[in-house]
Amino acid sequence: MAIELKTAAEIEQMRAAGQLVRQVLDAIGVELEPLMTTGHLNRLAERMISDAGAVPAFLGYPHPRGGAAFPAVLCTSRNEEIVHGIPSDRVVLKEGDILSVDCGVRLQGFYGDAARSYAVGKVDERAKNLLEVTNQALHLAIEMCSVGARLNGLGKIVQEHVERHGFSVVRDFVGHGIGRRLHEEPRVPNYCDGNPMGGPILRAGMVLAIEPMVNEGSHLTEVLEDRWTVVTRDRSRSAHFEHTVAITQSGPEILTGAID
Repeated sequence: MAIELKTAAEIEQMRAAGQLVRQVLDAIGVELEPLMTTGHLNRLAERMISDAGAVPAFLGYPHPRGGAAFPAVLCTSRNEEIVHGIPSDRVVLKEGDILSVDCGVRLQGFYGDAARSYAVGKVDERAKNLLEVTNQALHLAIEMCSVGARLNGLGKIVQEHVERHGFSVVRDFVGHGIGRRLHEEPRVPNYCDGNPMGGPILRAGMVLAIEPMVNEGSHLTEVLEDRWTVVTRDRSRSAHFEHTVAITQSGPEILTGAID
């Protein structure tokens, strides 16, 4: 399937969806504390999305291999969980946990998608470093998003930064294009096993969901019995940061970021 380019007007519509996602993640950051359940956070997000007249992107999302559809508004992934964790009132957050929260919405026909990893209370220095390095890797990739750059270069800079700090990049799950569909072409890997000057050329109008997933230990993954939750195979901790980014002639625009 071809990469779909968005007009300036469509990018503005996507910005509205992106800003709603940002507001949800901001609210979660304020609300989050030890002894809170991930089910509580899911209800908070559901209210905010509904009040804004939007639709949650993940709720009811079809399973890629024929399993049950995703049952929640947010993906909440704790500690060794990388992505696609299912919120529940049985999951009680503890001091020192890492919690990755992925949120997506559809507003006026367009999607926004972003993720953040939060420290729950006080965390150890290794966890702080994991969060910092993952967020840095995302922003290094965003800085590369200029017209004429190659997509593989984004993965190269993410992988190099992460591995320089002694962590590993998940290979089984990647970022993606986004627009009128939640997942569009192209795939946006966070690693580069081939030519860093290869891959699609970035063009004005492309919109990408860039999302490094970084593990404290090995990059290898497995899926739990719920068929959604992805964990590190060695049960080391993981972090996940994501922004929806538009490629424009004047440089990258973070549609899910704070507006100056």
